[in-house]
Amino acid sequence: MTEGRSKPRAQGPGPGRPGSCCPAPVHKLSDVYLPKHFAARDQAAVEAFVDSVGAADLVTFDGTKPVASLIPVIWDRTGGGEHGRLIGHLALQNPQWRSAGPDTVGLAIVHGPQAYISPSWYPSTARHGKVVPTWNYVTVHFTGPIIIHRDAGWLLELVSRLTARHEAGRPSAWHVSDAPRDFIDGQLRAIVGVEMAIATVEAKEKLSQNRDAEDRAGALEGLRREPGPWPAAIAGLMAGAGPGGRPPWNPPLA
Repeated sequence: MTEGRSKPRAQGPGPGRPGSCCPAPVHKLSDVYLPKHFAARDQAAVEAFVDSVGAADLVTFDGTKPVASLIPVIWDRTGGGEHGRLIGHLALQNPQWRSAGPDTVGLAIVHGPQAYISPSWYPSTARHGKVVPTWNYVTVHFTGPIIIHRDAGWLLELVSRLTARHEAGRPSAWHVSDAPRDFIDGQLRAIVGVEMAIATVEAKEKLSQNRDAEDRAGALEGLRREPGPWPAAIAGLMAGAGPGGRPPWNPPLA
């Protein structure tokens, strides 16, 4: 009764596009169920959201079953193609990367806050009873062919970029160069780089836009009484939606 969410081995010599193995033409792994009234429309805000989360579930098929890993990612929008690329890394011991071939297409899911919505919060429940529970959330799905990188230079640039992003603004920021180089070299041998040449980006914000103003207000009030940070985050998004039900795409990360 609740509305659900539709829930990589070539090697390249360096972090740039030149010299990397060319991906095969993409065939989409799946489509996210995306009614028009739930589609996010503010591209800049979607980009800022993905940057702020900084991680994604990478889903691929190993020949017998889907496999998934949560990995740190950077959405490199200067990396070529209409949508750029996602870059991140997996542990060398993680078998997921070994099943990735030149034709492998991946799905990367970036999650925001989510919360259960009770029909008991809707004024319309008392009027006609034609209501069911649902789930509000924000998410971004990427699909595209996967390239695996083992080159130490590519990996060093990646982890340096990831570290710089997440250490920025800290009073005693740590830098990759702070550690002994031989130690870092050993750490790089323990990971593999993952690059997705992004073919599609689908951003979804399900925040009761399909309910009338009274039911949205009731859901908002109900969420504010719920324990935990995520209902409060969803309430914050819904409160910013305005009378037309269009939310700003800047979900707080609790």
